[in-house]
Amino acid sequence: YCTGWGDPHYMTFDGLYYSYQGNCTYVLVEEIDKKVDNFGVYIDNYHCDAQDVVSCPRTLIVRHETQEVRIATVEPNTVNVEVTVNKQPVALPYKKFGVHIYESGINCVVEIPELKMNVTYNGLSFSIRMPYSLFGSNTQGQCGTCNNNTADDCMLPNGNIAQNCETMADHWQVVDPSKPQCSPGLVPTNTPDVTTRQPCQEAAICELLLGSVFKPCHDSVNPENYYKACIFDSCMLPSMDLECSSLQIYALTCADQGVCIDWRSHTNGVCPYNCPSGKEYQACGPTTEITCKSSEQNATTTKQTEGCFCPNGTMLFDHSVDVCVKTCGCVGVDMVPREFGEKFIVDCQDCICLEGGNGIVCEAHECPEQNNTSCDGQGFYQVKEVNPQDSCCPIFTCKCNTSLCTATAPKCTPGFEVQTSIPSGQCCPVYECVPKKVCVHENAEFLPNSSIFIDKCQNCICTNDVNPSTQLNIISCQHVPCDVTCQEGYELQPVKGECCGKCVQTKCVIRTANSSSLILSPGEFQNDPYNNCTIYSCVNIHDQLISSTSEITCPAFNEDSCKPGTISFLPNGCCKTCTPLESSTPCSVREREDFIVYNGCRSVDRVVVTECEGACGTFSLYSAESNSLDHTCSCCRESKSTMKEVVLKCPHGHSISHKYVYVESCSCQDTECSISQSEELETIEENDNTTTLNRIRRAISSSFK
Repeated sequence: YCTGWGDPHYMTFDGLYYSYQGNCTYVLVEEIDKKVDNFGVYIDNYHCDAQDVVSCPRTLIVRHETQEVRIATVEPNTVNVEVTVNKQPVALPYKKFGVHIYESGINCVVEIPELKMNVTYNGLSFSIRMPYSLFGSNTQGQCGTCNNNTADDCMLPNGNIAQNCETMADHWQVVDPSKPQCSPGLVPTNTPDVTTRQPCQEAAICELLLGSVFKPCHDSVNPENYYKACIFDSCMLPSMDLECSSLQIYALTCADQGVCIDWRSHTNGVCPYNCPSGKEYQACGPTTEITCKSSEQNATTTKQTEGCFCPNGTMLFDHSVDVCVKTCGCVGVDMVPREFGEKFIVDCQDCICLEGGNGIVCEAHECPEQNNTSCDGQGFYQVKEVNPQDSCCPIFTCKCNTSLCTATAPKCTPGFEVQTSIPSGQCCPVYECVPKKVCVHENAEFLPNSSIFIDKCQNCICTNDVNPSTQLNIISCQHVPCDVTCQEGYELQPVKGECCGKCVQTKCVIRTANSSSLILSPGEFQNDPYNNCTIYSCVNIHDQLISSTSEITCPAFNEDSCKPGTISFLPNGCCKTCTPLESSTPCSVREREDFIVYNGCRSVDRVVVTECEGACGTFSLYSAESNSLDHTCSCCRESKSTMKEVVLKCPHGHSISHKYVYVESCSCQDTECSISQSEELETIEENDNTTTLNRIRRAISSSFK
């Protein structure tokens, strides 16, 4: 047989070893004299290092008559492969038109029983076994001529013998549309030689080939060439662990000679082999595993190989159904082992595992009737869901899809935010503007306890208290602290543009003779509390308050000239007056200067005022004829007067014009005396009082002079 492995290394049918690094598709085996229609084995290599120096196998191709089998590596440097026939993926085992493809341990095997040959490939190595009786001296290609003579193993397509097989291998290119750079007849490539490289650190696992692990096989298969290949791979591709392929192909060759070696456990994890769940690795398993359907046929098989096998106590159900079972019942499309008589549901069919026949008998699964589900309400729609009690019988329910809702969220005013809620039993959300528990000023929001600027005269803060009508937090403001204390006579009045007012004088403050204080408003007069002869006043002149003090000068008063019991004070409480004993003053005009006061307004200066004063002839004579008193009455009155005008100043600063009567002349004028004696007495008393008042006025007016 012919083998190849690593990057890659070849062992011809006659046992000649060489390495070749081409990256095209090459002939491994073809017939020299074509006896079998469209027969051959080919290898597709690719550069598997970063420098594009060395190559690795990618696809093994077997052609036989109408079929082309391709075994391709799924991942580089792994034993994971996939199989296609005429470019179509197939499941294993596969048997058609004289070609049988199956798995044996870690290897994929292509067997052609008619030719008594088989080809194995696992992604890292291949082997081609052909009977000498059918193919002796009739093979050509990179596997050489099968005639037990290595001298002609490096034969070229034209029949000549190349100097070495590395040169020969280049000439066995075939046309590959996926590799336009490759074509038969190209100048041979220069083959890298490990001896020309710098000395490298040899991988320790290569020593296993010469050591005690593989010693039981040394007499059957010489490990020297495999050791050379291992060293070559460790030097050329030190990071890819390709050394494992040399140990693997040597162990496979030894197993073919009946010597099984459990070698992977000695590599310290460098060359692991992981099995899928439910299977376990065996270094020396059967080449064809016992199954429920072929146990007797394979009972006498003695050849062994490494791979993943069913654990002890279980067996493979069938080569086409890769499931380990404890008892040989049924395995359906769900790949679950079933015992005879077991009922189960698969693909929504009610099935039972029966012994004999097809094994599994199924019928359609029946579902109970369901009530019609009506999905009313906005946003709801009907969906079909998996029934947790019976996955084959879906249930219809109503689902909510908010994208079907038409309501949109409103735009809330400052201090409010949209709150979304979905009432129970509904799909579409309900939107509502709810207070955010903040204060709002000029469309700006403020959190509780934060300061708010309203104006410079107030310190404002957002409180936690809520206004029930607006549902917003209340803004509490305090005026900037001001000195609000003003002295007597002054009042605090606001000032435009200022936070705090200022003290403005609104009243006059007058110190009396005894150091007490009097506060008078403009236009107000008041006597001294302890001296009625002193009068205080307050006036507003050109927005200035001016206080004045006036002393009443009383006229000379002689109590001896008064009628007894008639002495009294004038209304001002300062000057005395009385009824005189007699008066000989004639009726005449008397002048005096005084302030004129009207409705709180007063003349700025004293003005001359006149009045009539004096005695007139008034008497009573006894008449004998009438036996009564005859009365003759005369009164001192104005005989001529005019109206004069004066300007008065009012308390608030404005002025008014006022007219008053000015007496120019006086005379005694008769008047009737038809009154009773008592009335006469009263009239006399009133006249006396009037005279007294006039005297008081004159006294007051003289005090202002």
